[in-house]
Amino acid sequence: MTITREAPTRDFNRYLTARLLSVAGSLVSVVALPVLVYRLTGSAGWTSAVAMAEALPYLLFGLVAGAWADRVDRKRLMVGLDLATAGVLLTVPVAWWLDALTAPHVVAVAFAAQTAFVFFDAANFGALPSLVGKQALTDAYAKLYGRTTLAELAVPPLAGLLVAVTAPAGLIAVHAVAAVGSAALVRAITGALSAPREHRPPLVRDIGVGLRFLWGQPIVRTLTLVGATHSAAAGAWVAVLVPWADRVLGVAPSGDVRLAVLFSCWGLGALGASKLVPVLSRRWGGARLALGALPVSLLCAVSALLSTHWLAAAGAAVAWGTAHSTVVLNAITYRQQVCPAELQSRVNTTARMLSWGVGQPLGAALAGGVAMAGGPRAGLAAGAAVLAVGVALAWVTPTLRRAAG
Repeated sequence: MTITREAPTRDFNRYLTARLLSVAGSLVSVVALPVLVYRLTGSAGWTSAVAMAEALPYLLFGLVAGAWADRVDRKRLMVGLDLATAGVLLTVPVAWWLDALTAPHVVAVAFAAQTAFVFFDAANFGALPSLVGKQALTDAYAKLYGRTTLAELAVPPLAGLLVAVTAPAGLIAVHAVAAVGSAALVRAITGALSAPREHRPPLVRDIGVGLRFLWGQPIVRTLTLVGATHSAAAGAWVAVLVPWADRVLGVAPSGDVRLAVLFSCWGLGALGASKLVPVLSRRWGGARLALGALPVSLLCAVSALLSTHWLAAAGAAVAWGTAHSTVVLNAITYRQQVCPAELQSRVNTTARMLSWGVGQPLGAALAGGVAMAGGPRAGLAAGAAVLAVGVALAWVTPTLRRAAG
């Protein structure tokens, strides 16, 4: 069944364009914020603090965000959050223009913007199934993932080039403008992004229902727990990429276009994963695909860790991005397929909180602490070590092995 039979093409295109704007704006900040903090401080610790600030809100607010998004008008929530994000982001270029910008300010903005994103993402998890229907969900999500990974391929190198020739604080305004555009497009969607609920039980009860469903699904539970270790490795990568490129690969944080190439590697890998996952999932199934992709991700992480030339590191990073995104996309689509419509926001946000929300900040904190003591390569190695634990956990879990056949 095609996407257009499940929902009006115009609404899906508006939704897709809004997501592309949101992702593109976020990617500009992903490049600009760590470079900005590294230029302000020259510290790997402060740079990793940005990654921690961007990941912590999922851990702190994920449960509440998921339950809340299942009981309110998702469209109105998403529009309001986009506009709030734009307002918070604009404080960075304003403070820079006033010569009052500090590293704590940047970290605080990263935390606030990501907090808004947690609630937006919770609504978004339920919005897509409501818009296209479950039968078209795999194709719709693959199309969405493919388009957003094109953005991940194109935007980071462009942002990296801009960072090399202009002040990174000014680039944050691009993210703010993109958020306003996303809000306008979501508001223009005429189809329903949420199902009305006549009865609203206490919020704590809604949270409990989502947790019980997630814990009661053995494969979803295992993929979520293993996903935390997988996300820790990703957190380490984000936390130490700029200082690792500077001190190990000789790629300067300013004026060096090779940094743009390194920022684009995971986007290129994610694009490959968006093409591979639908094919591999139909052929192997979600459990077998997870068991195969996890050790490949570890191997690619080790290859990047051992690289001393930027070209070799870029090749390893592309391969790592492919394997990493395969694990993520496979877990999300499997979870959304088995989850009832009324639980989509709760279950998916809770799973993301337990995997990405726990793993990403812990991985970033671990990598940052180790990097301060032993250098950025040691910080990246610490993330790879956590990933190795996750690979072992997946392969010794009987439920996942039985499901893989």
